[in-house]
Amino acid sequence: WYHYSIWYLRNGKKNILQRNDVMFGFGRKKVENIMAPVSGRVVALPLVPDATFAEKMLGDGIAVEPREGRILAPCAGTLTMVSETGHAFALTTEGGLEVLVHIGLDTVKMQGQGFKQLLPAGSKVKAGDPVVDIDLQLIKQAGHATITPVVITNMEKVKRMKQTDYTDCFANRTVLLSVTLA
Repeated sequence: WYHYSIWYLRNGKKNILQRNDVMFGFGRKKVENIMAPVSGRVVALPLVPDATFAEKMLGDGIAVEPREGRILAPCAGTLTMVSETGHAFALTTEGGLEVLVHIGLDTVKMQGQGFKQLLPAGSKVKAGDPVVDIDLQLIKQAGHATITPVVITNMEKVKRMKQTDYTDCFANRTVLLSVTLA
């Protein structure tokens, strides 16, 4: 009561009601944190050497140049799509945010070689659950970039998005994107 009495005395009765709304969670904006799906070097989306991602045709986000071969769910939700070739997956959060993780560039041409799907579409996941194992060396030997874009595909749900300032990230420990839902 002390804090709210001070608030009341300084700001009047109308503002104490607004403060109580915040206290009980009313009027708060929902924030979704998108974690790094793999450890590696963080790359701004416009620097991805593929126009589809660099020009944000599928949506906005960030990318990671992976250092390891296990790709994790970047947030909790439902796997809504897992490509047959294992090179991409999408999930939808409880808040309705749609997140695409595309492993490498033009890797669909590998027809699944070097990709092992660990979970089927429809699976409920938590941030950090393994989704795909990849063979980084095989992807590189096939002449494909391993850079992995993480893209929000339904930007109409996004009010504000803050990207990490870090240049390196750690799987399921670094917040790549902090998204305030509209």
